[in-house]
Amino acid sequence: MKLLEKEWALLPLRLIIGFGFAAHGYAKVSRGPDKFAIILESIGIPLPHVMAWITTLLELVGGLSMMVGAFVVPITLPLTVVMTTALISVHLQYGFSSIRLKSITTSGAEFGPIGYELNLVYIAGLIALALAGPTKLSLDNWLMMRKPKPAKPVQS
Repeated sequence: MKLLEKEWALLPLRLIIGFGFAAHGYAKVSRGPDKFAIILESIGIPLPHVMAWITTLLELVGGLSMMVGAFVVPITLPLTVVMTTALISVHLQYGFSSIRLKSITTSGAEFGPIGYELNLVYIAGLIALALAGPTKLSLDNWLMMRKPKPAKPVQS
């Protein structure tokens, strides 16, 4: 694969993973993290109000960061923890499938509870991006290139 193609290969993954997190974080901000705290409390998450704010900001800022390719490696672990928590506490009981068509009515399709498939897709995407390292189309790469390189020792 040519270098340019490789550089472009991860861009769609980084954009959609980042956008997904940012969109969920923005939705929580719009509704108010206190409403999300009620959900966290109902599933037994400790300090639900604090965790609601942390999760909301992590998803919003982490998603935006992922989209521009900034701090991808350090943000991967906390975002993976968010996805794993949702997988175990909410989605695991509904099985693997993320699409569960219940019926088609005059008002449209009706879907059942969502399984953990999408959580695994997000986790796999995060891990792939972290393992791949920064590409030329990322802020992480730009920041690395700006660091002054240590001077080579002069040999006599």
